[in-house]
Amino acid sequence: MSAVEIALLCGLALALVALVALLVRMRALTDRVAVLEDRSPVGDGDLASLRHDIAQALRHVAVVRYDAFGDMGGRLSFSAAIIDDTGDGLVVSSIHGRGESRTYAKGVVGGDADATLTPEERQALAAARTGSPDA
Repeated sequence: MSAVEIALLCGLALALVALVALLVRMRALTDRVAVLEDRSPVGDGDLASLRHDIAQALRHVAVVRYDAFGDMGGRLSFSAAIIDDTGDGLVVSSIHGRGESRTYAKGVVGGDADATLTPEERQALAAARTGSPDA
């Protein structure tokens, strides 16, 4: 065998070793990607479902504190609006007096209550919808 043939065979052997190393590395990366895909908590369909669920979550909240009666101090009465992205939810009010406290809940659908709202309840609902405490 001539020196040229030996050099050619050595070059070919080195190329073959490099190709095998590249294939082994590619296989390792493919396995790693498969593991990461299995760990992925959501797919495209799951993501749409999660977005829908989040939109329906009661996550917009605002509280307005006030004195329900002029002779009381401390702003112990409050109205709290708790709604989802479409304006569905409820408004809860607690009126604190000297001898008792009363609590009321009013349903809200699409931003409109099923009962007449007090000015404080309207303020809480507007603040929950806009995210602004000064609504």
